[in-house]
Amino acid sequence: MGDVIVTYGISGLPHYDELIAQLEENSNVLAATPIVDGWGLLRMPYPESEAKQSETVQVWGIEPISFAKVTSYDSSLQWKTPTENQRDWLLLDVITENQELLRDEMQDDDWNELVEVANSASSALNYEDVGLWAAVQQIMSDEQWSRTLALDERLGNPDAILEQGLTLMQNGRDGIVSGLHVSEGNERQKDGTYEVVRHDYWWLPRFDGTLTMLPVDSEGGVIEPESVILPFVNEFQSGVFMIDESRIFVPIHTAQKLLHLDEAQIVDEDDPTEIVGVDPAKATSILIRGVAGISANELEIIVENIYDQFIAGMPFDTTVMPPSRSNPGLTIHTWEEQQRSFTGPVEKERELMRTLFSIVYLVVAALILSIFWSIVYEKTRDIGILRSIGASRGSIVWIFLQYSLVIGVLGSALGLLVGWLITKNINEIHDAMGNPPLGMAIAAFAIAGGITILTIAKSRGGQMLPIVLGILGFATFAGIGALALFIKSIGGLVIWDASVYYFSIIPNNVDWPSSIVTAFGAILFCLIGAVIPAAKAADTDPVKALRHE
Repeated sequence: MGDVIVTYGISGLPHYDELIAQLEENSNVLAATPIVDGWGLLRMPYPESEAKQSETVQVWGIEPISFAKVTSYDSSLQWKTPTENQRDWLLLDVITENQELLRDEMQDDDWNELVEVANSASSALNYEDVGLWAAVQQIMSDEQWSRTLALDERLGNPDAILEQGLTLMQNGRDGIVSGLHVSEGNERQKDGTYEVVRHDYWWLPRFDGTLTMLPVDSEGGVIEPESVILPFVNEFQSGVFMIDESRIFVPIHTAQKLLHLDEAQIVDEDDPTEIVGVDPAKATSILIRGVAGISANELEIIVENIYDQFIAGMPFDTTVMPPSRSNPGLTIHTWEEQQRSFTGPVEKERELMRTLFSIVYLVVAALILSIFWSIVYEKTRDIGILRSIGASRGSIVWIFLQYSLVIGVLGSALGLLVGWLITKNINEIHDAMGNPPLGMAIAAFAIAGGITILTIAKSRGGQMLPIVLGILGFATFAGIGALALFIKSIGGLVIWDASVYYFSIIPNNVDWPSSIVTAFGAILFCLIGAVIPAAKAADTDPVKALRHE
């Protein structure tokens, strides 16, 4: 979304290109891009009865180049080059859609052989690789093959699918880039990657889709729906499931036309033949990215000042004026303010976690208190000796506080280290848990076997503790090994489901300020927990302590 968003609802912001030019002149602005945002109905290309025929989608009309500068859109595209199987599907589509053209260029025998190969591939390509590319190339002459490849630029240039996604164009036609979960054909695998079901039969960039949108007039009334047929040129994965299941990108001029936000002539109400001005094209939002080192809040102030200058600099005779900042429909927000409905509940959850940590602090203090109380009881004679040779009450307290301080510092440092290691590698740990390597099961059974041998050796002394510990250890590691084999036998598990948790991967950024505060809190409550036993030790009577048994 960028750092700051300028929005003016469904009516759209006129002269947005001039505002963007002024924004990008500022040294604190890295890039700005216009957006036309609306909702539409997307007719999917699936065969009837096999999948849902239409999807309600959020349509973003974008300028791909500037949009990529603001949002890193280019790195989110799913398909960089087609696989061999996807390439075979594209070739089969070209043959099917251009039969008359190819028939005129080929001999009868070659044509009949091509038809036979294509028919065989159309029924088998759903389930297996058929080598269609090599088979067709062998049938055609070099000249025929070159002309066939030219019918779809993705055949002759494997990188074309990425280029089409970056430009939202395919063979001269405007195109659609859809979220990865808009299509029902993309299926998440056990390792977190995605594959297209039915052996790429439902690979979306093979097809066209029909997009229908409802334009709204300046008074809020609905106009007749507008529709357009566009090819799917690529798919994107933002990592946020809510976006990936509902958003599509189209060229901004396509969205403007569908929503009647494109440039139009203004005619005289009394004389429709007389043109009195031009209603410029409009964008519903402008996304702004700041340079490194500037915060969103600082950039928001800069954008507000630039917008005021933009309004003040508009010519007096401008037919359609942009809204002033006093207009309630115009908003200039940071991305956090814009996403408050989403980030607000997350912040509430963070506050809840802090509350839970506060309860944990009390548990820490209680544990330290009970442990140190036992230490004071066990060390009563030692305390008496120290007091009898002149140690002050303050010195006795300081001994126990130092002890608790060491425990708190070491425990907090170890907790930070282990927490950081787990958090940074949480996705690798997730993959290992969902599809555990065979070596994990073998190692777990080996450890269980070693524990069994050690337990048998120790049990000859007649002691119960080694036997109990041995049984627990064997059950734990044998259970881990058995569980790993079971998960392997069923092909793995998807533990982190993006449709449930919103994100396609587990977020693994460490919140260091909160972590450090938590660590210092643990150290503080270690000291608090040790104060009472330390005071008890300091008040010990040396005479009674020396008699203590």
